[in-house]
Amino acid sequence: MKFVDEATIDVKAGDGGNGCVSFRREKFIPLGGPDGGDGGDGGSILMVADAALNTLADFRYERHFAAQRGENGRGRNCTGGKGSDLEIRVPVGTLVYDEDTDELMCDLLEDGQRLVVARGGFHGLGNTRYKSSTNRAPRQSKPGTAGEQRRLRLELKLLADVGLLGKPNAGKSTLIRAISSARPKVADYPFTTLYPNLGVVRVEPHRSFVVADIPGLIEGAAEGAGLGVQFLKHLSRTGLLLHVVDVAPMDGSDPAQDVQAIVRELQKFSVELGERERWLVLNKTDLLSQQQRQPYCRGIVQGLDWEGPVFEISALSKQGTRPLLWAIMEYIEKQRQGVAEET
Repeated sequence: MKFVDEATIDVKAGDGGNGCVSFRREKFIPLGGPDGGDGGDGGSILMVADAALNTLADFRYERHFAAQRGENGRGRNCTGGKGSDLEIRVPVGTLVYDEDTDELMCDLLEDGQRLVVARGGFHGLGNTRYKSSTNRAPRQSKPGTAGEQRRLRLELKLLADVGLLGKPNAGKSTLIRAISSARPKVADYPFTTLYPNLGVVRVEPHRSFVVADIPGLIEGAAEGAGLGVQFLKHLSRTGLLLHVVDVAPMDGSDPAQDVQAIVRELQKFSVELGERERWLVLNKTDLLSQQQRQPYCRGIVQGLDWEGPVFEISALSKQGTRPLLWAIMEYIEKQRQGVAEET
């Protein structure tokens, strides 16, 4: 299924049912009093987070949602039935905005989390409600109120612990294939990856983390070059960024300059994302000889004045990936422990 991370939908809650004007009419009971029943409440529309979904693609085909209207009241004091609520299931990690006011209504972060986005109308009142000592035969009733109507903008931000960052053809998709069960497309041309992929990495039983692979960035992405920065928002929930660097680019470019260009694009998109914890992963080291590898990689690190963690790997042969995975797992567990202590 095609990955879609933005959608606009129209929702309309059910109107309340109208009240009824009716009088009791039975044999041997002259001048029966009012017996008009109330209407039923209109159905509401709810957003429900569902862990089984991972895309908003379904909303490309169905954009209009309406809940059931409340039934009208009837004679003999019969109350109209309540309209059924309508549940719209969306992936976990979906942000719901009011398109007209740009207000963030909710961020659905947990499976099963529910949010009422349009409340159903209130029921109308039957003429029985207007009976009094001075008005024994009221012919007055009240219609139900209209249900809320909204235009909503849905944005999906993937929930991942680690995000892969780098230029096209740096080996990000090969890395996620090597360390997880995800199988993104891999080829020897730029922008093979056109939409984000998620992979679950199991270091050992009961110890795992989620990795997000996004399409590559190029210089000028903030201005729309390449695929632009439209997928960078999927890294905003990650706690750690892995900057994957091709140590032997096919175009002969300088890896250190490539890293600096990506960092500039990252900071243009979000200062917060630019300051996030980032590790350097030098990939495709198997293309270098044993004598070249150490001095060449050291030169890249020195050219960047890099002070953070550095890992030398070959995603294709999985060389050096185990130490990287263990280091990531330990870092994530420390983060989770810190969050648990704060709460």
